Amino acid sequence: MQFHIQQLHAWAPGLDTDEAWQAWARHPTGLPDNNEQPGCDFLPPMQRRRLSRLARMTMHAAWPLCGEHEQLPLVFASRHGETPRTFALLSEVADEQPLSPTQFGLSVHNAIAGQWSILRGQRGESVAIAGEADTFEHAMVEAAALLGDGAPTVLVVIAEERPPTAYDDWIDDVPFSYAVALRVGGIDAAPSTRWQLRLEPHQGTSAPAAWPHALDFVRALHVGEAGLEHTWKTRRWIWQRIP
Repeated sequence: MQFHIQQLHAWAPGLDTDEAWQAWARHPTGLPDNNEQPGCDFLPPMQRRRLSRLARMTMHAAWPLCGEHEQLPLVFASRHGETPRTFALLSEVADEQPLSPTQFGLSVHNAIAGQWSILRGQRGESVAIAGEADTFEHAMVEAAALLGDGAPTVLVVIAEERPPTAYDDWIDDVPFSYAVALRVGGIDAAPSTRWQLRLEPHQGTSAPAAWPHALDFVRALHVGEAGLEHTWKTRRWIWQRIP
């Protein structure tokens, strides 16, 4: 699979400019996560109030990569999805309280993709996926399929929110909340922005990635790495810049 990374826009607490991400990429470190969220001032107040933190992160990262009247296929990917909202619903069940149909409807995994379609007036295809630690690569496989079907450009967004502390024993791959949006096209572009992704079988054990795969890719883009590898279970994903 070959891609042209046309544009990148990412958000994390305290990281909202290319300069800030450049500095983080040179010295990656954990970030304090105190429920900070993007302002999303491009939306009217009523629409902003209806968005969860994860949805705000997604909209903020993706919004600048889509033209005002442009129709782009969307791949939304999140391993854990709306964990805080789901935890709140489960807490209400445990307390024998009535559930909000609206909160339940917005907790499903494709809700954010639907909100994006409504807010941006997008009438095309959208895909919402949840995988394992290599959800990022599976999102890029979905993008490759859409490009192969004739889409000239695809918008890929990977977003994760720090889960409630009750999940600490089960979720250990979200060091801080983040959203990464990539505008992806074919490879007819400058070499520095062209990448190839290859999947090979993996056997034996391997150390987990130091950072979630999407964040590691952002780091590699900013520091100019020629390639990187991500392994998970029986899968070995190999990223290489195309010369």
